[in-house]
Amino acid sequence: MAEHFEFTIEEREKVLNLYTELKEKVAPSLEEYDEEHLRSHLLHAIEQDKVQRDAFGLNPIVTSLQTALLVLDEIGLKRDAVLAILLDPCVESGFITIDEVSTTYGLPVGRILHGLQRIQELYKKNPVIESENFRNLLLSFAEDMRVILIMIADRVNLMRQIRDTSNEESKRRVSEEAAYLYAPLAHKLGLYKLKSELEDLSLKYLEHDAYYHIKEKLNATKEARDKYIEQFIGPIEKKLKDAGLKFHMKGRTKSIHSIWQKMKKQKCAFEGVYDLFAIRIIIDCPSDKEKQQCWQTFAIITDMYTSNPKRMRDWLTVPKTNGYESLHITVLGPEKKWVEVQIRTERMDDVAERGVAAHWRYKGVKAEGGMDEWLNGIRQMLENANGIEAMDQFKMDLYDDEIYVFTPKGDLLKFPKGATVLDMAYHIHSKVGSACTGARINNKVVTFRQELHSGDQVEIQTSSTQYPKQEWLNIVKTSRAKAKIRLALKETQQKEALMVKEMLERKFKNRKIEQDESLMMRTMKKLGYKEASDFYRDIAHETLDVQTVFDKYLELQQGEKTVIGDNQARSAEEFVLEDFKGQKVLQQNDDVLVIGQDLKGVDYQLAKCCNPIYGDQVFGFVTINGGIKIHRCDCPNAPEMRRRFGYRIVRAKWSGKGSSQYAITLRIIGNDDLGIVNNLTSIISKDEKLVLRNINIDSNDGIFRGTLTIMINDNTRLEAIIKKLRTVKGVKQVERL
Repeated sequence: MAEHFEFTIEEREKVLNLYTELKEKVAPSLEEYDEEHLRSHLLHAIEQDKVQRDAFGLNPIVTSLQTALLVLDEIGLKRDAVLAILLDPCVESGFITIDEVSTTYGLPVGRILHGLQRIQELYKKNPVIESENFRNLLLSFAEDMRVILIMIADRVNLMRQIRDTSNEESKRRVSEEAAYLYAPLAHKLGLYKLKSELEDLSLKYLEHDAYYHIKEKLNATKEARDKYIEQFIGPIEKKLKDAGLKFHMKGRTKSIHSIWQKMKKQKCAFEGVYDLFAIRIIIDCPSDKEKQQCWQTFAIITDMYTSNPKRMRDWLTVPKTNGYESLHITVLGPEKKWVEVQIRTERMDDVAERGVAAHWRYKGVKAEGGMDEWLNGIRQMLENANGIEAMDQFKMDLYDDEIYVFTPKGDLLKFPKGATVLDMAYHIHSKVGSACTGARINNKVVTFRQELHSGDQVEIQTSSTQYPKQEWLNIVKTSRAKAKIRLALKETQQKEALMVKEMLERKFKNRKIEQDESLMMRTMKKLGYKEASDFYRDIAHETLDVQTVFDKYLELQQGEKTVIGDNQARSAEEFVLEDFKGQKVLQQNDDVLVIGQDLKGVDYQLAKCCNPIYGDQVFGFVTINGGIKIHRCDCPNAPEMRRRFGYRIVRAKWSGKGSSQYAITLRIIGNDDLGIVNNLTSIISKDEKLVLRNINIDSNDGIFRGTLTIMINDNTRLEAIIKKLRTVKGVKQVERL
């Protein structure tokens, strides 16, 4: 647990010594007043005694100075990176803001600090580190490539400092991260020395016995190894000098981690690993003669010793994707021992030792393939752009089509760019997707249409009343989600079809109408349906009126017979109206509807397709069963009824005063502004003669669409209420359904 602390005397002395050493090394790259400002900020942090120790109890000011020296010496980063590292504890403790850093030291320093802060926030989300996705997200979160280099150096320094810590759990966690995450990154960037150190220290903390077993064996054989190396290189050294080559040679023992991996892979003891060391020949020559002199050296050595062609590695003709260039051969030396020989130039050795930073001075080599191509291209970009364009290019090239998001538990999921909340819901489970109503992204509620972005923490929200819809196929981006939606729609349609079929059978029986399957299929076709599933779906969604189905079915059953006779319109006096079960029929004490020639008191039904109310221009339509339905003159179905069944039309008008209450539904569309629903409902509640029966509001992308069902006396009052609703701020459209 981090806590405030006071600097000990030893820590103050250590800070002073490290700062003095660092100042001397970085001084040539500093700008005017840099050192003055930096010293002021560090002294302020020390004097305030408010800097927090980390989980291992380490002093962050001390560790930042150590990391800065490591970055300077091992990687070669200069002013901007060093200043960002040293100022990071000050920013973390609130002594200075990133904006203030950018103003005082320049935008590049602020940019690196911002990247470091974002990655620290990423760790706070507690993701599963053992994930390739997390490695990619870590890279995409860094605005400047130098952030990644600093993170690698920081982990190396941390691994050096936690040797004696008592916090074994944290020690194991950072060691596992070093082995899985940071060592591979260092390898890809060509930082082989740091990569080996990370691997060795991880092995030391994670597999203590194996590490010290190999270390003791190496110490015990060191004298013999050194003697053998001297015996092996003596003849080679003479031959190379005779050839006029300028060079130096050195022996390199394999890392403890590398030896342990070989022991496990080959299932052998320490003594069974025959290539414990390698001889490195480093040639000093002009760039235009590099390959020539490397191959000349190769020829001299293979003439002296027998080589193993299976262990020949030519990274001179085709360099590794991270820029590594060298010739590796394994030859049979004295005492019949195999020895690996690495041949390279000074430039190649610099690149191999210092990785990316070495290419600030050398031209890079073009490579191909995904992340490796980008990492290789960093070398050239860093020369002129200090890493900023490199990271921009990385995001553009490598992650243009990928995003990474967190679940509430910290699990990391990968999606294609443009994926939505609905994609993630279906990725989790089909049932979660089908019930998804939206999500909470970074504690902000959004709709399921919301596009996801890298680093988002997403909590899916569901509802038991939600079900998949056809339009969802246009919202999701992943083929997985599309397939699951299609399957869910098919299952839903099958359930709906079964329910509608049962409902129709029940209604046919209630009306004592014999149902014939073939006649029902003809009815579907006459109504314009090619598929039975579409027919049942429209009935289920109430876009097709059941009464229309009955009318068409009976029409076909009676062979297009007319119920009026001789195509002559009859008087309304001839109709015997039935009170259909389950349907409301207005009684004679309600508003009087005059039908035909001054006839009053006739029972009738108001058509559901247009919901006429007192005051509307209306007409009557004689149905097949002998009832009369009243439609508005502007009913959507009116033109078709007049064209096909003009003989069934009966003139109608309202009589008396409007005293009944009619259910009217209004559609309202507008901006989803705060309080708009309250403003709408308050207008209705203020009118004593209006009753609000139902309200349904749906909001998407800042636009709300809703329906209001109200009880009202006549169309005059209806027009007045529509005008009032249109005056509400944010309302764009109000229309009667």
